[in-house]
Amino acid sequence: MTATAIVMMIIALLTVWGGLGLALANLSRNPEVEDDLPGEPAPEL
Repeated sequence: MTATAIVMMIIALLTVWGGLGLALANLSRNPEVEDDLPGEPAPEL
């Protein structure tokens, strides 16, 4: 692989895993509360 391909692969990996890490950190700081979730589906469904 060329150096350009390796750099692009590293950037892509950091973007994906960094986004996953940020999402997990956000969920750990602000967990979803059961009361905020909808209880039953809308009747028109």
